[in-house]
Amino acid sequence: MVQLGEALFFDVNLSEQRAQSCSTCHDPERGFIDARPDAKRGAVSLGGDGHSYGARNAPSIAYARFSPPFGRTILGEFVGGQFWDGRADTLEAQAGPPILNPVEMGMPDKARVVARIKENEDYVAAFQEIFGPDIFTTSETAFAALRMALAAYERSAAVSPFDSKYDRFLQGKYEMTAQEELGRMLFFSDERTSCRHCHSSGREGSPAETFSNYSFHNIGVPRNPIVGNTTPDHGLRDGRRLHDTGQDGRFKVPTLRNVAVTAPYMHNGVFSDLRTAVLFHNKYKSATKTDLINPETGQQWGEAEVDRTVSVTELGNSPANESSEIDALVAFLKTLTDKRYEHMLSPHP
Repeated sequence: MVQLGEALFFDVNLSEQRAQSCSTCHDPERGFIDARPDAKRGAVSLGGDGHSYGARNAPSIAYARFSPPFGRTILGEFVGGQFWDGRADTLEAQAGPPILNPVEMGMPDKARVVARIKENEDYVAAFQEIFGPDIFTTSETAFAALRMALAAYERSAAVSPFDSKYDRFLQGKYEMTAQEELGRMLFFSDERTSCRHCHSSGREGSPAETFSNYSFHNIGVPRNPIVGNTTPDHGLRDGRRLHDTGQDGRFKVPTLRNVAVTAPYMHNGVFSDLRTAVLFHNKYKSATKTDLINPETGQQWGEAEVDRTVSVTELGNSPANESSEIDALVAFLKTLTDKRYEHMLSPHP
């Protein structure tokens, strides 16, 4: 099933114009993101029709299998699911909508997708071998099988290898530089940063750490003028059709695995540089004039799309970090890069 899912993942025939595959927006050679150069600088993805754009930055699917099914914790907080707003409960639920989305792969309905699958004799044989000879009896059952195959590939070790410098450090096979070690200490320190409160499972040193607790927060991300949205993105509230205004503007905490090679950052791709993203978090803790400036624009940080639900307590519950500490945090984040992407890393923080 993994092999079938991988073949489907790369198949442009699953898009209406036969020009776009899942891998177009989730390129395995670039950390499973959309790395195509275009007018919107990769902030949002160009659709298969060649002119439509999505509304959010395409997240990496690497390590996505570790996001739990969407639900609530014992404290009643929302957690997990897929997409930035958690609107899909599982990987299987996530795999189907982009194929049918008119501004993504653009297929008009499930029947058309199944007809494309049946054009390929190898697919037909594989579907019937894996799912049974009657799998094509209805479009619903065949499309559900397609989703299962894609999810199987996304759960494979090829997508989540756990072979970064950090993983090798845990195995005693890599020695952190002084700067990387400082960044690691800062990252996991409750007294020096607030990183681990959202970007950790709470098990420092775990070999399966994905650097997210998969909760939902509004960190005050400003609107990205390149995207062109004129109304705020309400995130979790609209994605799960919630009536709780306290969930407005919240987005799922992303994994930090491969974060150094998966720019741009945030749900709308508003920041191009990793150091900028770290500095943005630091602005909530600093009164220094230079820390109130976005280095990419030379202007003050933009106002939050949704300002009434910003997680100010979580963002500001530690001292401000100095420039050298920001560099150390960036250096540590680079150690979370899968081995196959280490050649893509810039030499300096």
